[in-house]
Amino acid sequence: MYLTPIEAQEKFGYHPRTLARWAEAGKIECIKSPGGHRRYLASSIEQLIDGIDSRSVVLYARVSTRSQSEDLTSQIEYLGRNYPNCRCYSEYGSGLNFKRKKFINLMEKVAESEIKTIVIAHKDRLCRFGFDFVEWFCSLHKCQIVVLNNTYKSPQQELMDDFMSIMHCFSSKLYFLRRYEKDIKSTVDKMDKTNKT
Repeated sequence: MYLTPIEAQEKFGYHPRTLARWAEAGKIECIKSPGGHRRYLASSIEQLIDGIDSRSVVLYARVSTRSQSEDLTSQIEYLGRNYPNCRCYSEYGSGLNFKRKKFINLMEKVAESEIKTIVIAHKDRLCRFGFDFVEWFCSLHKCQIVVLNNTYKSPQQELMDDFMSIMHCFSSKLYFLRRYEKDIKSTVDKMDKTNKT
C-alpha cells in the first residue's frame, strides 16, 4: 500500500522531509503520482524502521548565566558518563525563555523525527515551565525525554518551586534596573533641562 507523505508521517512518525531524503537515498520505495506528488510504499518504510533506528540520542544541558559555567561543565560530564558518545547541546539562557537558539534547534530536529531520545539532568534544565507540553510534543514525534535526577515532588513543592523561579526572574530584572537607576535619572534630568531651555 502506498501512502502520501502526511499519511506516512501519521503512521510512522517521520517528517515528510526525512521520508523524501530516504527515498532519494534509495532506502525506501517511492513513486510519483501524475501530479508529481510522492507516494511511499508502507512496507519499505516498515523494513527500514525495523532494521535500524537512525534517530539520535542527544544530551541537553543548560544554565542561566555564564557565571554558572562550572555547573554547566559538571552537567555535561554527568550526562556524558551516563550516555557516552552522544551529541550534547549546551547553552546559557533562562529556563523561562523558549526562544533559546539550541532549544529551538533541538525541537526542530524532534519535529523532523531526527531525535529519538533527549537526556537531561533535571526537568528544569529543559524548561522551567511547560515541561509537560514539551514532553507531549516530543512523544507526538516518537521522542522520549529521559530525566536522570527525576525526584518526585508534591504539587505543593512544584508550585513553590515555580513561584520561587518567577520571583527570582523578576527580582533579577529589578536589580538590573536599580543598578542603572542613577544613570537613568541623570539622563532624564538632562533631557528635562534641555527641553526647558
